[in-house]
Amino acid sequence: MANTNFILTLGKVLIAAAWADGEVTNAEINCLKDLLFQIPGLTGREWASLEMYIEAPVGPDERDRLLDQLRTALRSSKDRKLAIEFIDRLGTADGAVTSEETIILEAMKSELQSASVGLFGQLGHVLDDALQRRQAALQEAPNREAHFEDYIKNKVFYGIQRRIDLDGRELNIPEPRLRGLCLAGGLMARVAHADREITQGERQAMVAALQAGWDLEPDEAEFVVAVALDEIGPEMDYYRLTRQFFTTTDEGERSRFLEVLFAIAAADGMATNDEIEEIRTIANTLRLSHRQFIQAKLSVPKVKRAN
Repeated sequence: MANTNFILTLGKVLIAAAWADGEVTNAEINCLKDLLFQIPGLTGREWASLEMYIEAPVGPDERDRLLDQLRTALRSSKDRKLAIEFIDRLGTADGAVTSEETIILEAMKSELQSASVGLFGQLGHVLDDALQRRQAALQEAPNREAHFEDYIKNKVFYGIQRRIDLDGRELNIPEPRLRGLCLAGGLMARVAHADREITQGERQAMVAALQAGWDLEPDEAEFVVAVALDEIGPEMDYYRLTRQFFTTTDEGERSRFLEVLFAIAAADGMATNDEIEEIRTIANTLRLSHRQFIQAKLSVPKVKRAN
C-alpha cells in the first residue's frame, strides 16, 4: 500500500497544477474536490489537509517544494502504480480521452517512472481538461435553471424541492437538517438498490432509520424515502453525494451510520454480497477504517449475512 506521505503529496501536486494560472473558480473547486476525493486511503484529517491547499492559491515556490517532495516520495513501484492509475482516472473523468490527451497521458506515465522535471506542465494540462469535462457533464443535467446547485450537490434534496414546488407540500424541517437527512437517505437508497430489488422490509427500515436518527414524523420519513429511492440510480453522482455527507458529519456519526446501512441490507432477511460490498465501498469513501466496517458488519447476526 502506498505510504501516506506519497498520497498526500500527490494530491497537493494536483492542487498546485489547478492553481497554476493563479485562479480557480468555485465550480472548478467543487470539481477538483470530487476528483481528489477518489484518492484511496485518505483519512478525514488528511482530506482536511488537502482542502486547506484547495481553498487558497499555491504559488511557484510552494509548487516547486511540492514537486520535490513528489519526486522524493516516488520511491516504490506501488507508489508509481497508484499515481499512474489516478492520472488515468483524471484523463477519463466524465468523457472520452482525445488522441492528444492519450499522447500526453502516456508521456506523463513515462515521466512518473523517472520522476522527470517535465511532469508538472503536462499534469496541469490533463487536469484542466478533466475539470472542464466534469463541469460540462454536470451542466447537462435537466432543469438546471431551477435548484441547479442542489441537483449536483444533493440529488435527494433536489427531488424533494421539486416535488414541494409542484405539489405545494410543506415539510416542517429546517433546511440544513433536511439537507443532511437527504444525503443519508441517498446513501441508504444506494444500499437498497445494490441487489436490484427494493423490498418492503428495506423501505420500512429506511423509514425507521430516518425517524430514529432525525426525529421525523412517519409521513415525513416516508416522503424522504420515496424520493430517495426514485432519485438515486445508476447515473447518480456518487462522489459528490458521499463527499457532501462526509463534510457534514463527524467520524462517530459516519461510523454509526454504517450500522444503519447494514440494518437496511438485512431488513429483507439477508444482507447479500452485493449489499455488503456496496457498504464496504461507502465506508471506504467516507474514510472509515476496515475495523469500523467489520464492527458495523457484526451488528448483523451471521445467519443474516451472505459472508
